Amino acid sequence: MFYETLLLIAVLAVVFLLPLTILGVVAGVVLSGAWLWVYVFIVLGAYFLWHWRQGQTLAMRTWKLELRSTNGELPSLRQTAMRYLLAWPSLVCCGIGIIWAVLDEDRQFLHDRLAGTRITLS
Repeated sequence: MFYETLLLIAVLAVVFLLPLTILGVVAGVVLSGAWLWVYVFIVLGAYFLWHWRQGQTLAMRTWKLELRSTNGELPSLRQTAMRYLLAWPSLVCCGIGIIWAVLDEDRQFLHDRLAGTRITLS
């Protein structure tokens, strides 16, 4: 997760720097804090859904991990969207979804269990 965070910082730097600088300079528009959070949510959602539908994020490739549905196939768009939406409270609520993996018999995160996905070795 730490390595994924480092990559996400780079992704966010690119998607913030260029579009928001152009928007500010050319149109004179500066987004408020709430709109910036919506922007981050959408950008991260696009990043994760794109990569998870292919089975791996950039960090997962490095560690030779894959995201699969419980039947072993690539996850559906519905499953990846559900995983993304459920991962937010899973992390924000004191990491309860991550701690869940310690207690889960299959070592799955709570959001994986609920979305019908699992992380496997590739």
